[in-house]
Amino acid sequence: MYMDKNGSGSKSVIAPQHGVVTLFGYGVQVRVDRGHLLIEDGIGAARRHARFPRVGHGLRRLVVIGSDGMVSLAALRWLADQDAAFVMLERDGSVLATTGPVRSSDAKLRRAQALAHHSGAALRVTRELISQKLAGQERVARNNLLDCRIADTIAQFRSEVANADSISTARLIESQGAAAYWSAWHDLPINFPKNSLRRVPDHWRVFGTRKSPLTGSARLAASPPNAILNYLYALLESEARLAAAALGLDPGLGVLHLDTTARDSLACDLMEPVRPQVDAYLLDWITRQPLHREWFFEERDGNCRLMAPFANRLSETMPTWGRAVAPVAEWVARAFWSTLRKPDAPLATRLTQTNKRQAKGAPPLPSAPHAPRPQTLCRDCGKNIAAAHTHCSKCSIEGATERLVSAARVGRVAAQTPEALAKQADSQRRHSRARSAWDESSQPAWLTPELFSRKIQSLLADVPTSVIQSRIGVSRWYASRIRQGYQPHPRHWEILAKLAGVSAGGQ
Repeated sequence: MYMDKNGSGSKSVIAPQHGVVTLFGYGVQVRVDRGHLLIEDGIGAARRHARFPRVGHGLRRLVVIGSDGMVSLAALRWLADQDAAFVMLERDGSVLATTGPVRSSDAKLRRAQALAHHSGAALRVTRELISQKLAGQERVARNNLLDCRIADTIAQFRSEVANADSISTARLIESQGAAAYWSAWHDLPINFPKNSLRRVPDHWRVFGTRKSPLTGSARLAASPPNAILNYLYALLESEARLAAAALGLDPGLGVLHLDTTARDSLACDLMEPVRPQVDAYLLDWITRQPLHREWFFEERDGNCRLMAPFANRLSETMPTWGRAVAPVAEWVARAFWSTLRKPDAPLATRLTQTNKRQAKGAPPLPSAPHAPRPQTLCRDCGKNIAAAHTHCSKCSIEGATERLVSAARVGRVAAQTPEALAKQADSQRRHSRARSAWDESSQPAWLTPELFSRKIQSLLADVPTSVIQSRIGVSRWYASRIRQGYQPHPRHWEILAKLAGVSAGGQ
């Protein structure tokens, strides 16, 4: 960071993360100057900036959260020339605008898409999309939620999809499967750092229902995990829009979702099979580590919103969802294309390059990479830590101390049980008999108290506690005290001298 030209505030440089740059705050600016893309965002005096050349910028997606700022037409043209997409989102999961590289429109393909309900392609596409979605939900329920009963129920609904004789019947099956699927999420605990629990509402600590109590639908989520899902689904929807447009399809002409004025129905269709992948990503994350309280804020009506820096991190998952939705979009395009009476040529696979790979004998496109997760948090204080740890260094020490105190308390209770007291009495009687039976005259003359204290006792510190314990038949606690300098009964001296490597004459 550095001081700006007025001597106040600070700026930091914006760099693409996984090909994504996310802008948030107030006074967002995206413009072009001398062939470079200039971007700036921030809140108050804390500003960020970047200057990208046309070569080597690494930018694939430019995401703007909110609507306060300016984007020039030259900037949109710059992004289109670089095959980079522009996405405008709200933190509540609404997609405001999406633009991508301009592709030539194929009138035949769009006509086939528009006539899909008459050609039978709409029902075939609907069955396939719902079948893939239910298959994904079954895997999540079985492998992530560990609920085989719900998984079997979803599998039963999936088996009925192939026999659905209408799109409305397929929708009904999908809704029944979704009800069973989300019921398995209802009691899922949501963890927060211990230091933040007093500031966390009770209904934030479990997943609850997917339907918001504010709207009766998924909109305006009332809990953090549902707010995260809404935002991730918005990222997926924007990728589905871009995929449809890149293939020459109309994102608004859907088959599974009904046409409305405020929704790109085909984009919503394409994202259905990928939704379970988003769910599995979130589930794997929230079951492994806590959520940070500062990532969310609650509005006056109870709507849970994402803080901009956290939404920024979530936007880095866009390339994963884009790779996942690409083969789905191409399959749907081929299904429409196949209804043409005389297709001119095989449909181009612009997203996966499958045709080129097959022609060159190249291996198929690998599966989508794992989506990056936000930083790992300490389970007690919420501090950022390395991914392999569960607590920061400070909390690890405090936790170890608490565990030792707890273990000591348990040990004291266990030592007072009748069984423990009986063992102690038996051990005391056994050692008392051994002391009474020991004859001092049997002790070697060279093994004097002075020799034991001066030479043998210091050497015993290098002998393992377990060895001392087993050789002289005492408790581990007593053997540990001997290693620390305690002088035991003389009947043990000869054996301890051998363990220390001291023989007759003190050699």
